[in-house]
Amino acid sequence: MILFPAIDIRGGRTVRLAQGDYDRETAYDEDPVDAARRWEADGARWLHVVDLDGAREGRPRNLEQVRRILAAVGVPIQLGGGLRDSSKVEEAISSGVERVVLGTAAVRDPELAGAVVAAHGGRVVVSVDAKQGRVAAEGWTEDAGVEPAELISRLADRGVRRFVYTPVEVDGLMQGPESEGLGDICAAAGFGEVIYSGGISSLDDLASLAGLELGNLAGVIVGRALYEGRFGVSEAQAALGQAPA
Repeated sequence: MILFPAIDIRGGRTVRLAQGDYDRETAYDEDPVDAARRWEADGARWLHVVDLDGAREGRPRNLEQVRRILAAVGVPIQLGGGLRDSSKVEEAISSGVERVVLGTAAVRDPELAGAVVAAHGGRVVVSVDAKQGRVAAEGWTEDAGVEPAELISRLADRGVRRFVYTPVEVDGLMQGPESEGLGDICAAAGFGEVIYSGGISSLDDLASLAGLELGNLAGVIVGRALYEGRFGVSEAQAALGQAPA
């Protein structure tokens, strides 16, 4: 399993939101490049970058910040936030990111997700966010009317092979992951990979996810616990069963 340090960008700064609430923001780095360099220096193999302004407005707003991060570090980036049509996906890929993360676009238009996967293959990740057992869309503000495992199964049938799964209720709270039902999520992905996100507070939390021994649980995204020094990247990778980079 791979650790993905999270870099969430809003207003040009690195921030974290509690349960996806834009009114419950904690700012960490004034310059996201500082966070990227720090995580790379500590052994990160990937970075998970989210354009929060883009997610809210439905179009990328921080691609220049993403380009600055790419120029500063040598690890690959997966980018989400505001990528709601093919042209925005192409723009993001042209910026140099290795993977693009679709959210609302894939939820609302599975055919679009299938078309983007047909064009870009394994570089496409779909983010499925669960709120009270249902998929949340539009920056986690709307009920999409479908259960997460059902949506993942549909998208897997359209060729999607990578998913990020986030239980919104625990995201940003550092009260532990929500692993109940994670087996069903991984099963719904079929031959695809699942990256878990939400609630990680300790190395024990990471070890518990690794201990589930779900064959296609490929990684874990961590934000606040890293920013607040609960553990380092190298320690986290060891807890997930990897040797440090």
